[in-house]
This record gives sequence, structure tokens and C-alpha cells, in this order.
Amino acid sequence: MLEKLKSTFSTFVKKTLSEENMEKTLANLNLLLISNDVATETADHITSKIRESLKNEQIGLLSSKKKYLFDILKAVITEILTPEREIDLIEEIKKKNQQGLPYVMVFLGVNGTGKTTTIAKLAYFLKKHKISSVASASDTFRAAAIEQLSYHMNNVGIRVIKHEYKSDPASVAYDAINHASAKNINVVLVDTAGRQVSNKNLMIEMQKIVRVSNPDLVIFVGDSLAGNDALNQAKEFHRNVGIDANILTKLDADSKGGSALSISYETKKPIIFVGTGQTYDDLKPFNREFFISNILGTNDR
Repeated sequence: MLEKLKSTFSTFVKKTLSEENMEKTLANLNLLLISNDVATETADHITSKIRESLKNEQIGLLSSKKKYLFDILKAVITEILTPEREIDLIEEIKKKNQQGLPYVMVFLGVNGTGKTTTIAKLAYFLKKHKISSVASASDTFRAAAIEQLSYHMNNVGIRVIKHEYKSDPASVAYDAINHASAKNINVVLVDTAGRQVSNKNLMIEMQKIVRVSNPDLVIFVGDSLAGNDALNQAKEFHRNVGIDANILTKLDADSKGGSALSISYETKKPIIFVGTGQTYDDLKPFNREFFISNILGTNDR
């Protein structure tokens, strides 16, 4: 994305800023964004905001046209990645615990996105901050799902509350919350089933889990390499269940960055963590400024 983006804007600033040139360059930028996994609606929003910012500006009188144009793009992307509600997870957990109650998180996402591994990574992250947790094996649908969660949680030293397969997923979450309350455990991490988002029974199941567990945070876990598929998943979960925050996995392998922009724009919810590798320590708080610098290449300009 970086070199093509630089090339697009370099061409822009070398020419006279006529309406014709501006529209041609913005059209090229729009296609470039879409080719880098930015959703069409998000790409249209970015180019529209740039168009508005450039309207009636005397670009030719500026000492640095290129810097001005990149500053506009940076401002637009920063706006997209700045959520309506900022989440300080550690602080929120402490506030809930001060009420004598566990902080409950429900995780949504389709199979194969790294959801269960991400839950283990987050449990490990919390443990490093001296915050205890327990996991709820509320994916009672997929064969070996309970064993998979138990394997990862055993590796990070976290107990799993589980029932038999085909049992009510919401009841598992309910029992996990009661267990946390009785044992003064700080956080409940609720794993859920991950069938295709077009599955109506899945959404009904998720709605019931959320209704019964009354979570403090509903988190969508998406694969950053999945492009528009990840966006569609986020939109469906948000429309049917409602999400409060996003975690993107495999960001270390994503050279495009489009999924992060699209999911932030479409859900208006923050990205709170990103997966950056295979180990349990490879879950990092999302750094908005670092991400923007990477996709714009401002670190090497």
C-alpha cells in the first residue's frame, strides 16, 4: 500500500490542481484502497473527505503540497480509527471489581479466525497485570471445541468451566459467572460458537448468551487477512448481537491494513488488541498512531 499510495500522491502534487486532475487522482486512490482490503464504503468515505478538504484550497501557494495532502489523509484515517468510546480495559475491570462483581467479556467470531487462541492470549495478558480470570466453554456445538479451549487455558494456567456437548451455551456462561463471583475471580472470558454468520440459529444462540451473561464487553475477533469477509462478519455480528470492541488477529502478516480501517469505520467501535504472532505473549494493545504511521509510511519520510 505504501509505495502505491506515495506514487499516487506524488503524481497528484506534480500536476496543476484542476478539478479534472483531482477527480482522476482521487479515483485512483479509491481503487488503491479497495485493492488493499478497504471496503468500498470506507474507501468512498476517505476520498470524499479528502475532496471536501481540498475544495477551494490554494494548493499552489503552499510551500509543501505533498505534506499538506498527506496531512489530510492522516487526519481522515485518524478520524476513522478514533472510536466513539475509548476503552481502558484494565481500568474498566478494576472499576467493576470494586463493586464486588466479575468483569464479563463475550467473544464473537467465526471458526478459523483465532478466537479461542486470542482468548488464551488475553487471559495471559491479564495474568501479567495480576488480574485473575476464568473461561467459559460456551461453544458446545463444534466437536473438540471444549478440548481446544481447555488445552490453551491449561497452557496459561486458567480454569475452564464446561458442560457436556450440546448443552445450553448460555447456562455454561451463567455458571462461569457464578463461579467467578464465589471465588472472587476478576474476569470471565466467554468463548462462543463460530458457525457462518448467515446461520440464524448461531445469532439466536449469541443473543441468548449475551442476554443471560449481561457482559460488560462484547468483542468481535476477526482475521485481518480475511479482508471483506472479516468486515461482513463484523457487520453481521454487530447488527444481530451488538459489539463493543474489536480484536484483529494475524496483523503481523497483513501488509495491507485495510481490514482495520474498514471494521473501525463500519462498526464505529475501537480495536483494542491485535494479534502479532503465534505465542501467548503475542497480543498487543492497538496503537493507533503507530498503525497510521505504518500505512502512510511517515516513519520513513
